Amino acid sequence: MTVALAESFAPTVRHDHDGRQGQPIIDARNVAVAFKVEHGVVDAVKDISFQLYRGETIAIVGESGSGKSVTARTVMGLLSRRATVSPGSSVCYDGQNILKFPESARRKLRGNRISMIFQEPMSSLNPIYTVGSQIVEAIRVHRKVSRKQAWARALELLQHVQIPDPAARLKQYPHQLSGGQRQRVMIAMALANNPDVLIADEPTTALDVTVQAQILNLIRSLQKELRMAVILITHDLTVVRRFSDYVYVMQHGEMCEHNVTERLFANPQHPYTRRLLASEPHGQPKPLPEGCGTILEASGVHVSFMLRHGTFLKPDWRELVAVDDLGLKLCRHETLGLVGESGSGKTTFGQALLRLIDAKRGEIHFDGKPIHGLSRAEMRPLRSRMQIVFQDPFSSLNPRMTIGQIIEEGLIVNSIGATRRERVERVRDALVSAGMPGDI
Repeated sequence: MTVALAESFAPTVRHDHDGRQGQPIIDARNVAVAFKVEHGVVDAVKDISFQLYRGETIAIVGESGSGKSVTARTVMGLLSRRATVSPGSSVCYDGQNILKFPESARRKLRGNRISMIFQEPMSSLNPIYTVGSQIVEAIRVHRKVSRKQAWARALELLQHVQIPDPAARLKQYPHQLSGGQRQRVMIAMALANNPDVLIADEPTTALDVTVQAQILNLIRSLQKELRMAVILITHDLTVVRRFSDYVYVMQHGEMCEHNVTERLFANPQHPYTRRLLASEPHGQPKPLPEGCGTILEASGVHVSFMLRHGTFLKPDWRELVAVDDLGLKLCRHETLGLVGESGSGKTTFGQALLRLIDAKRGEIHFDGKPIHGLSRAEMRPLRSRMQIVFQDPFSSLNPRMTIGQIIEEGLIVNSIGATRRERVERVRDALVSAGMPGDI
């Protein structure tokens, strides 16, 4: 692809002790990004540098808020208007500083030569268009193909990412798919034009372990076939160890350590890297104390939805059984794992247990009392004792409210905290408990 450039840089040639050599396809130097906020400026990324070579997978790891996703969006040119990139920053693609590209040139790169799998598919997919039409659009924006050819390619992509009944899924809307299925649609769209560089921002967070391995193996096989380079942004150290060639570790917007994957895991140098690796779960859970009573019990839970098929003028409504005759028993102090492939009904069952959706039949008991027949008003006093962490925080949090207002709202609704000062203190304590600054 030929692009008119405001500035061009000679590619770096490396023959380093770490075995990486040749010209990097992505060469980021001295990247610094700041955001304007209500009370000043936040430095999200602080003068970091990294390189990505053809056929290579690098992993950028770090805790939430370390600057991983901002780094990825800088490469893609997808930062918000509140962001300011330092004039001394450069991100070179094939030797050309894409930070100096006009927007028209960046659009030719995005989704074509450089593509991205986003972390939150529900907020990335357009809710008013079918899955198929969105994949077709991603193809036809960059390829001169007929609509029929693009639809055939879209079907092939959904088959690649192993979505069940792909022909039917093409005609469905994002809200009709499970979280994992939506993520696989995002992966299909990112791979649609066989990019040179694929940025995967937590690409398999919503997928079960089996499909996660299949998707990562799929990306790896396409990478080898196309000599595609991959930037993997993840918190999953098992994925990093298995799929990356080189690792960059970020903390508080800074690059604190980088090395070949095997060397970094075998001999981490930075204290933060050592803490990060030590945080991997290990061992067995502690046995339950004796005498723990049952806090939640369910039996025969059945949930179904009516899905619309056919045309607008001749709709054909069909029942989809999401949960069929399920039950469980959960004791106090116990952690119970509910696993299954994407679309198996895990989330639906969890929402039914908390009465966020209504089951068609079945019994649910909380703390020894039946709740399956309670009205919304009767359920309200129990809500503070029954909580859920939703899968997609971006679509769960109100963008018109501050973080403090969102957390405080739950206290107000449940009449917790006699004064505003007490509620604000509780909000700060909750944020600190979650590993975040209390003044965020």
